[in-house]
Amino acid sequence: MADEADPFADPGLPPHEHRVQDIDEQVARRSERTVALLFTISMLATVAFIASFVAFPVDKSVYIWPIGHISALNFSLGMTLGIALFCIGAGAVHWARTLMSDVEVADDRHPIEAEPEVKAKVMADFAAGAKESQLGRRKLIRNTMFGALAMVPLSGVVLLRDLGPLPEDKLRHTLWSKGKLLVNMNTNEPLRPSDVQVGSLTFAKPEGLEEHDHDFQTQIAKAALMIVRIQPDNIKDKRELEWSHEGVVAYSKICTHVGCPISLYEQQTHHALCPCHQSTFDLSDGARVIFGPAGHALPQLKIGVNEEGYLEAHGDFDEPVGPAFWERG
Repeated sequence: MADEADPFADPGLPPHEHRVQDIDEQVARRSERTVALLFTISMLATVAFIASFVAFPVDKSVYIWPIGHISALNFSLGMTLGIALFCIGAGAVHWARTLMSDVEVADDRHPIEAEPEVKAKVMADFAAGAKESQLGRRKLIRNTMFGALAMVPLSGVVLLRDLGPLPEDKLRHTLWSKGKLLVNMNTNEPLRPSDVQVGSLTFAKPEGLEEHDHDFQTQIAKAALMIVRIQPDNIKDKRELEWSHEGVVAYSKICTHVGCPISLYEQQTHHALCPCHQSTFDLSDGARVIFGPAGHALPQLKIGVNEEGYLEAHGDFDEPVGPAFWERG
């Protein structure tokens, strides 16, 4: 009852009501089988996740009502992983609500610091909880739970493979090859030497690459060219002069710092500037870096003219374009 010293009455604890599982062992075993079934479904869903990753191609789509057309791979991965995680959670909740001890315990507050007595009590409570969980007794639950928890991380391991296709040697090659015409990015017409004026900056792409191609962005990110014309007497690098045609030189447009497209050119100094981090390249001296964070010069494409007078490539770049990587040759 409430009094002046303690105006709030202690409501106490209601009488403990035993669950049917606490009374009937047959019902408890049924709950055990239910939990084991959920953990088993989780394991099967993990296996299905891995199988879906292997079985479904990236570009395959299916119709799912009412969502509509959706990637078969994404749908299967999301569904199987969701089922695997849900069944582990549902199994744990069902286990706790039906088989673990649910006796109400009132415990007084205690200081934050851990006294030896408190440590001893914690260990005793842990031992009691382990015993009440029936983990040792309910071996079917224990084994299936360990199986489910052991297999779910495999989903994350498989996802590492989905970070992207293996590059192999794709970073070392572009669409440029011997005889490919240099096509103006703006007019979509092949370039002649006369189309490139001294002091101008022209952007080019390989012959046959069109903007409507499904892999256009991937290919242009490696093959984009920056073409300038410099008086041959002003070209300092011997190889640059040999790989040019009447002062027309072609360099990769992709900055060697983080891959930004270079678009600024100063005709008096022949310097090309990357607008992202201000890396500056001297196009009259092998496109070497004279300022900024870029680590190496821009790759040059060897060019010439064909019988019809159009500029053409004499091969691919002799080194990978863009930022450096650990196998740069």
